[in-house]
Amino acid sequence: MKAKVDQDVCIGCALCTEICPEVFRMENDKSIVYVDIVPKEVEDACREAADKCPVSCIFIRE
Repeated sequence: MKAKVDQDVCIGCALCTEICPEVFRMENDKSIVYVDIVPKEVEDACREAADKCPVSCIFIRE
């Protein structure tokens, strides 16, 4: 599984970093994905972060 954040849409709320800090972190007031492949043990948290993103800027590729 891979995750991607659309930087043009991200509002920097940091909700994803709270839900899944193993995948997301803040950089220059925007969220970024800092892992190439989402670890199996945090896939559910990563999906939750994408689902709860208020601007739907997180994309998951299975």
